[in-house]
Amino acid sequence: MATLEIRSEITGTVCKIVANVGDRLEEDDTVLLIESMKMEIPVLAPTPGKLIKLHVAEGDAISENDVLATTES
Repeated sequence: MATLEIRSEITGTVCKIVANVGDRLEEDDTVLLIESMKMEIPVLAPTPGKLIKLHVAEGDAISENDVLATTES
């Protein structure tokens, strides 16, 4: 099985985690929300798979290209 890292495209703060470890994700399902510049930006699953690890928690400050989650196909 292949794993895929979901990375941040922006700098901000994790404001809400939507998916839980073990959840089956479809392409474009929301994994978490990032607050940046007073906007909430969804982080979407790029491909179908199972969420196997969250690398962040709500309230964490993140930078561009940080690993946020790992999925397995």
